[in-house]
Amino acid sequence: MVRVITFGEIMLRLNPHGFERFVQASNFEVSYGGAEASVATSLVNYGIPSAFVTRLPPNEIGQAAINYLRRFGVDTSHIVGKGGRIGIYFVETGSNQRPSKVIYDRARSAMSEIQPGEFPWSDILSGAEWFHTTGITPAISQSAADATLEALKAAKDRKLTVSCDLNYRGKLWKYGKTAVEVMTGLLPYVDVMIGNEEDCEKMFNVKGADVESAEQVSGSAYVNVTEQMKKRFPNLKKIAITLRGSISATHNTWSAILYDDGKLYTARKYDIENVVDRIGSGDAFTGALIYSLLSGKSSQDALDFATAASALKHTIPFDLNLVTTEEVQSLLKEGGAGRVQR
Repeated sequence: MVRVITFGEIMLRLNPHGFERFVQASNFEVSYGGAEASVATSLVNYGIPSAFVTRLPPNEIGQAAINYLRRFGVDTSHIVGKGGRIGIYFVETGSNQRPSKVIYDRARSAMSEIQPGEFPWSDILSGAEWFHTTGITPAISQSAADATLEALKAAKDRKLTVSCDLNYRGKLWKYGKTAVEVMTGLLPYVDVMIGNEEDCEKMFNVKGADVESAEQVSGSAYVNVTEQMKKRFPNLKKIAITLRGSISATHNTWSAILYDDGKLYTARKYDIENVVDRIGSGDAFTGALIYSLLSGKSSQDALDFATAASALKHTIPFDLNLVTTEEVQSLLKEGGAGRVQR
């Protein structure tokens, strides 16, 4: 029985080899990625049966994306085959002082043309416990925002726990509505909100304390963010904020806080000196947090597990966080010395 349903867009991801720039590339590495698909994959990896719901073109590229998810055990049985093209995004991997760069090519993608009423949500959600989506899908088109609202209402009608990762993408909000207009209408249906240190500011003008350098990014600077978000949306039961200190493209710090029932929990800070790929690290955090909460972990243990799991994602190329619960527990216990396991 599927326990978690995730809803969003999966895209074709194209990377120049290694640290090459777009203008240097003579070929691209192919993978598939998207926030909600990454969350579903993480959950399956931890033993939580999960399904990903989306709309893909009924052609070989759409099928390749489905096959990619099936490799990792994600239930794809509710994916609708409609539309003319898959969304694409190009990733140029940064190094040291040169940041990574993402270019989207997802206008008129199958998912952007989705319409409310296309998914039988009563059937899809039957037997599930948790529904997850993000602020990315509502950003790609008005109809996608309407379809997201429809899905959220259906999940709440069935009394599922609903989570939403804000995932602000400034390059996507181009169809005439602002993020605050749309997301203000969606968050009242959410129980667990996840964001990073910038999402709440960009979407709702809720800002953490000013920090002068990446090394100073800490939980205490963002306590007021959780308090203000809870005040604005009292339905939120849990609010998680991931905290990234970007010293360079390949040297980040990583931590998180969790506001739960009036109490604030703080995770340790990881110093990640050789980032392989940071894309998908927030989704790795979300997948691990959902797994932990469904598994009955305490708030502190859930936050610690999610933060450690997402720290490990920085070591893995492409979107998906292919780590096991044992590897995460080892990092929590031993601190990640990196010794060869024989």
